[in-house]
Amino acid sequence: MNSDAKPGDVIRLAIPNKGRIADPIIETVEKSGLKIKNSVQRKLISKTSDPEIEVLFARPIDIPEFVADGAADLGITGKDMIMERGSDVEELLDLQSGNANLVLAVPADSGITDPKQLDGLRVATEFSGISAKYFKDLGIDVTLVPVGGACEAAPYLGIADAIIDLTSSGVTLATNNLKVVAEILKSTTVLIANRNAKARYPEKIAELCLALESVIRARGQCYLMMNVMRQSLEEVKKELPGLSGPTVMDVSSDDNLVAVHAVVKEDHLYSLVGKLKKAGARDILVVPIERMIR
Repeated sequence: MNSDAKPGDVIRLAIPNKGRIADPIIETVEKSGLKIKNSVQRKLISKTSDPEIEVLFARPIDIPEFVADGAADLGITGKDMIMERGSDVEELLDLQSGNANLVLAVPADSGITDPKQLDGLRVATEFSGISAKYFKDLGIDVTLVPVGGACEAAPYLGIADAIIDLTSSGVTLATNNLKVVAEILKSTTVLIANRNAKARYPEKIAELCLALESVIRARGQCYLMMNVMRQSLEEVKKELPGLSGPTVMDVSSDDNLVAVHAVVKEDHLYSLVGKLKKAGARDILVVPIERMIR
């Protein structure tokens, strides 16, 4: 560890206290092995299973600035929040969750098909910073109407002609008879670091990144174990789309069996198990994987 760090120093990790990305982030952190004490209550500061790491629960929009200012050493929040704040932080790891698009949308019956048609009109949004830059870059003069929620209702309340808001499935927009005119950015949840903290705690931060990365890598994967008659082994191996081929081990048995283990994608399982059985596999076990480290 860097000479500036002292034994007993505690790294503070800021994570969301509420919102759509809060629960998935907490789940990822805890699957990595870093258990948060009293995570249900979400106290302002919570200890973890690692005495050198504590958690700060905060609003997602505040996390980038907390990290930039040094109130937290690390943070996990949406990329959209980081861009909105314009905070000077370093992005360390994309957690590949909380996927959403920030879009410009208008009433479906408005006749507007291009952002330039909004010149001189009103746009409601929670993302004033990103929106101002977006329209400035396009050379479009709009009036931004700040809203704190239920952005999709703004056109029908008569307070805006369009909105800029996050969408993941598009269902809410469609339900409110809104159509997307332009996609402004794609957002996921990311781990960010205070620049000084990254230099001060390089080993500890690398350890946390490795733990989180192992959870991300394991998503959608499962572990298959089966017994196979030796004469059927080649047929079974042909059916296995494992990461680097299956592991084959002798079995202490008089039946000329081998044990075959492989990591496969969960979405292959439905048809794969039947094919393996037909090829000669038996005693097939499917085990979920929580972490995968290479």
